[in-house]
Amino acid sequence: MEWFARLPEDCISEILSYTSAVDASRSSAVSKELKSVAQSDVVWERFLPLDYQEIISKAVSPLKYATKKDLYFSLSDSPILIDQGKMSFSIDKRSGKKCFMIGARELMISWKGCWDFIPNPMSRFSEVAKLRSMGWIHIQGKIKTEILSKNTMYAAYLVFLLESKEGLRSSNTVLRLTPNENSNKNGIKKERIESRETGKIAKMRGDGWLEIEMGRFYNSSEDEGEVEAWLTEINSPYDKSGLIVHGIEFRPL
Repeated sequence: MEWFARLPEDCISEILSYTSAVDASRSSAVSKELKSVAQSDVVWERFLPLDYQEIISKAVSPLKYATKKDLYFSLSDSPILIDQGKMSFSIDKRSGKKCFMIGARELMISWKGCWDFIPNPMSRFSEVAKLRSMGWIHIQGKIKTEILSKNTMYAAYLVFLLESKEGLRSSNTVLRLTPNENSNKNGIKKERIESRETGKIAKMRGDGWLEIEMGRFYNSSEDEGEVEAWLTEINSPYDKSGLIVHGIEFRPL
């Protein structure tokens, strides 16, 4: 480590920028000589998404940060609202990959007469969707692949709370990736569809909400189109009133 610390600062910065946020933080902790370099904006700029400035310019509230390292951990710990509060943005703490959640108001929810849109103190959005009575459920969200991190495996999650003990155990989810007409070099439009039953138990998140994985997809560097994820429940006899939908999240694995 001593010989490494003797290298010119710009050389050390370049090397550290090819590692990860975790490695840079560890370097800062184990060596006083590396601390100033490992915390520099030059290094942490490389860990942020290439288009982070464009994204945070759409934030509902201006972001305040002293360094790019502060910004990195702020975005990984506290999602920000963008696009007039319709969507939230954050980054994965380990990889710096982009994560987006579409709020309940922006989802396509069938039979909206059975739902109330109300504030919820646990939600990052101004409103959540709460199912008022028993009925069929069809919830759909979509996002453009171009705003997601490239060459990255993603999963879509329904984020919710549920008062009924039976939950959504017999629901079905579908995830569809539809490329644009010109996204394939050979001019062949391909559509990928994944369908699954949500029989597995929902998982508790760190923010107090529950989530069900709706499907996975790989966002390649050539993919340009839309990903749609939806959950359908039309056959279950169980009472689903009290279902509170926070949103649909697209998160890197």
